[in-house]
Amino acid sequence: MIQCYDPSTLQRLGEVPAMTPDNVHDLLVKASIAQKEWARTSFAQRRRVLRTIQKYIVHHVEDICRVASRDSGKPKVDALLGEVLTTCEKIRAVNAYGELWLRPSYRPTGPLMLHKTAFVEYVPLGIVAPIAPWNYPFHNLLNHIISGIFAGNAVVGKVSEHTSWSASYFGRIVARALVEHGHNPNLCAIVTGYGDAGAALVSHPLVDKVVFTGSPGIGKKVMETASHVLKPVILELGGKDAMVVMEDCQLKDVVPWVMRGCFQNCGQNCVGIERVLVYESLHDAFVEEVTAQVKALRQGIPLETCGSSADVDCGSMVMDGQLDLIQALVDDAVKQGATVVTGGKRAVNGNGQFYEPTILTGVTAEMRVFQEEVFGPVMTIVRVPKDDDEACLRLVNNSAFGLGSSVYCGNQRRGLALGRQIRSGMLCINDFGSNYLVQSLPFGGVKESGFGRFAGIEGLQAMCLERSILVDRIPGIKTTIPPPINYPIDKQKGLPFAASLIQLFYNESIIGKIKGIFGLIKFG
Repeated sequence: MIQCYDPSTLQRLGEVPAMTPDNVHDLLVKASIAQKEWARTSFAQRRRVLRTIQKYIVHHVEDICRVASRDSGKPKVDALLGEVLTTCEKIRAVNAYGELWLRPSYRPTGPLMLHKTAFVEYVPLGIVAPIAPWNYPFHNLLNHIISGIFAGNAVVGKVSEHTSWSASYFGRIVARALVEHGHNPNLCAIVTGYGDAGAALVSHPLVDKVVFTGSPGIGKKVMETASHVLKPVILELGGKDAMVVMEDCQLKDVVPWVMRGCFQNCGQNCVGIERVLVYESLHDAFVEEVTAQVKALRQGIPLETCGSSADVDCGSMVMDGQLDLIQALVDDAVKQGATVVTGGKRAVNGNGQFYEPTILTGVTAEMRVFQEEVFGPVMTIVRVPKDDDEACLRLVNNSAFGLGSSVYCGNQRRGLALGRQIRSGMLCINDFGSNYLVQSLPFGGVKESGFGRFAGIEGLQAMCLERSILVDRIPGIKTTIPPPINYPIDKQKGLPFAASLIQLFYNESIIGKIKGIFGLIKFG
């Protein structure tokens, strides 16, 4: 069994099964049966299930936020913004546009095949297996269920062993919605367990695609396991996202967003701001302003029922080991010349797993904190010398990661020009994180941040098999093989006939095309 604790108090919440490979197999067999029925449903039927889930969420926001807070230690406002709002918007977008995004895509045929109609259709894969991280237990669970079942798949996902307590409640929301509309609740199942359960899920022959969100190290192991059976994977891995603050922007427009980017969910965000690159002429004023803001942050137990007033801005860290990693990165930076302006150590707050909201200045590219993912409440400030755009780009792109990025500027054209040179999968100009609330956009990165996309048109289509289809445009007009190149090939006419075809269709000169026509007549 997995013992579950509230990370903000270390109070025991209960226990959940540590599933074995046999348990995983049983869930997948049931899901496979359910998926065969579900694949025959209409988009209208699928929308009704998602609307029922949405309706439950809207009427139980408080419950969902409290459960997510208890399991992950985040304030309820962070749960509402990062868990509930994002999930509701995804359901809205998929219900509104999903059928359009999965309609057959018609393609041009070219001159050789003018008598044909060509299109790509998007059909269910079968079983999709997301492996979710621990930072957003509600949204990470529902995220791929929404797109997976809308595309006609079953979804059997593994939740993190660090936030498994909430999975039962969240999973029942989906199961009840399926049952409400007469569908098999085994279509969606949740795996709780450790690495062996995850490995069994990835390697199982009934799983058609894996979506992994987590660290690059584990992501590589997932890809390696999947490669043994040539199973496709989407990897959404770590991030070291940069926010560029150019000298012509207004501090009042930037500071609220850099605070949100660094300290929402106590910094435990894959697209959290891990590097703040501030142009030199604005640097000191920026540091002064954010220092006052960070020192004013209230940290503590996020729920009133746990002996707290719940009047907090920052909660706890989900994993105790993460605090040791953060401390090691901060200590290394200080040793190499960085300055801790505020914070910089574990917070003494009862028995919980807290790290103080921290500001580091004087950070350089040689420091570990510049290169490695912190995943904690640390604002890492880097000075951009001489307000130089080229120097800024060299700093931003000096990273093994490439997930998201933000540029704040007074001149949007200049900011966009700089941002387009950042090697990342996503970019916001004068904004942070809002691209995820535009669910028509794909989500994903490059380099060590992984590959493949979820969300958006590309993400929904990634839940499908893309099947190319070619049919006759006009009944009775079919593709035929000319006699000179039909078996047995005419030794005298076959080759010059085929060469004449090339001349007719691909020679750019009129004379060449005419020669091709005469060749087809002569050798046809």
